[in-house]
Amino acid sequence: MQTFQAVIESLDADEKPFILLANGFSQAWNANIFNYANLLAAADFGDRHSVIRPLFDNLQTYDFEAVSKQLTAAEMVLRAYDPNNALVDQIVSDQDVLKNSLITAISNTHPNLPNEITDEQYVSVRTFLSQFKEVFSVNYDLLFYWARNKNNLAPENYKTDDGFRAQLCWKGHGTEQEVHFLHGGLHIYDTGQHIKKHACTDDGVTIVEQVRNNLQSGNFPLFVSEPTHQRKKQRIERSPYLNYCFQALGSITGSLFIHGHSMDDNDKHIFDQIRSSRVSNIFVSIYGNENTPANARTKANARAFLEGVGKQVAFYQAESAPVWA
Repeated sequence: MQTFQAVIESLDADEKPFILLANGFSQAWNANIFNYANLLAAADFGDRHSVIRPLFDNLQTYDFEAVSKQLTAAEMVLRAYDPNNALVDQIVSDQDVLKNSLITAISNTHPNLPNEITDEQYVSVRTFLSQFKEVFSVNYDLLFYWARNKNNLAPENYKTDDGFRAQLCWKGHGTEQEVHFLHGGLHIYDTGQHIKKHACTDDGVTIVEQVRNNLQSGNFPLFVSEPTHQRKKQRIERSPYLNYCFQALGSITGSLFIHGHSMDDNDKHIFDQIRSSRVSNIFVSIYGNENTPANARTKANARAFLEGVGKQVAFYQAESAPVWA
């Protein structure tokens, strides 16, 4: 297995690659916070708890998307056999309960303040990210957002553009946007007229506090947490911001690093978009022993989803990347 540094050094001297960040990026900072088991423990399903919570046990999973996928399958079967069955509406409602509980659990378990990450860690992650031309992320959390917005930390010339402008509104077209949150994020929300982002206020109200206040009012962040890649793509296509980021992924060239992704098929819309791009070299991180069943599946999926004419897939050791070192 190659190291991250060996792969970087193998590129042409004048090439600046792209990167797609996934949950492993955040887990490398704190695996106890950014994992599904922790989210499930914090989830509140309200008066549907006695029905929804056992679904996780029956499937032997902590994965919200896995349960959501089963609810979607149950809805489809019931509609085919008995479309007027009242259970259809209940299952559709439970899908919303599941999605909203995931968003709320993420906001309630998320670190409150950027200073919970040390300056040394910020310098490390900013140095890591500065090696890439554009950054794409499927994460909902704020770690990458905090890191890219830190001031007075090395590297001093590291600046990024997320397309948001006056009044924290997303402008998109006509910007030099280099940061793309493909599945939305805690800090992004849709007012109905504008896509906006949260930032710490002059009064010191944190982003996480603003998100929690919005949730109490029934206003949710812009999130893509649908159970299948087909539904995720449909959700993306309905949002100007998300679709803009998705189309940007399809226009990349050269080399792409995929860091911290399990390569599951529920993100196949992402992989299809990469495959339709003009990227030629794709480097996928593998955490731990590459020969475990989970990693063997990750490698097989990466090749199946991404390899093709003019596209090669190789792998590197995730731990060798100095993300939060």
